[in-house]
Amino acid sequence: MTTARNAVDPALVEMMDAVFADARTVERDPGLWRRLDDLGLVRLTGPEQSGGSGAGWYEAAELLAAGVRHTVRIPLAEHDLLACWLLEANRMPADSSVRTVCLLDERGVANDVPWAHGADRIVVVWQRGGDYAVADVEAEALVISPGTNLIGEPRDTVSAQTHALPGVPVDAAVVSTLTLKAALIRAIQVCAALDRILQLSIEHSTSRIQFGRPLTTFQAIQHLIADIAAEAALAQAATEAALTAAVSSEWSAPNLDFLVAVARSCAGRACSIVVRNAHQIHGAIGTTREHRLHEFTRAAL
Repeated sequence: MTTARNAVDPALVEMMDAVFADARTVERDPGLWRRLDDLGLVRLTGPEQSGGSGAGWYEAAELLAAGVRHTVRIPLAEHDLLACWLLEANRMPADSSVRTVCLLDERGVANDVPWAHGADRIVVVWQRGGDYAVADVEAEALVISPGTNLIGEPRDTVSAQTHALPGVPVDAAVVSTLTLKAALIRAIQVCAALDRILQLSIEHSTSRIQFGRPLTTFQAIQHLIADIAAEAALAQAATEAALTAAVSSEWSAPNLDFLVAVARSCAGRACSIVVRNAHQIHGAIGTTREHRLHEFTRAAL
């Protein structure tokens, strides 16, 4: 992301890209996870006194974008930015176990939980009376029904008997911030996928010769690419505005809910237009599994 990249040491961005360069996976690769941990990227934003690297959300946004660019999908965001952050915000210990987080409904069920069946522990949040409670629970102690999203990432259903969980109180404002962070994470990832789709579309239309000339010389193709670029730029601008407001106010800006909602709305709208136009530009080749386009269009959706 432009704002994040301007605020982050270029050498760090290069290092992130280099780490992911040869790792295309949609599962938690223990070797890759260990390497990221050795480099201080698994707990990138965690405080140094508790084993983190003490970085901020700009660096985290670059790490998430690098993962998307290289189609590496592992629970970095869920572990560092959500689960471990929530534990630390509530003065609870966070060890080296791989974590994700879920918010249970009144039935004790959470749907579409990222990486639940691949996690060691799950930070569980639920309503107790008029307040919220949080518990750091071993994944094996919960009922997990595996599922996946369009790109094959784990999106599981988690069930628990909340009355049996050793929960401690957590402020409602912290839970609200948790949901905002989760939404902004998704906007950042979608923007990175849209940017990669734009690059692929430009590369294909420049190199593909049709009727004796490159596709980019056809006005219809130029319009399709221009629309992709415009929608991707709008989504990125909205997401960067929300990220900047969140960082500068330490997640306390009075209009942050609105800014994050706008970012998600712009990213969602952009997805339909960008994916449609990209497939029109690529034609039949873009629908094959061998071509990389689907790795980013499905990720965006």
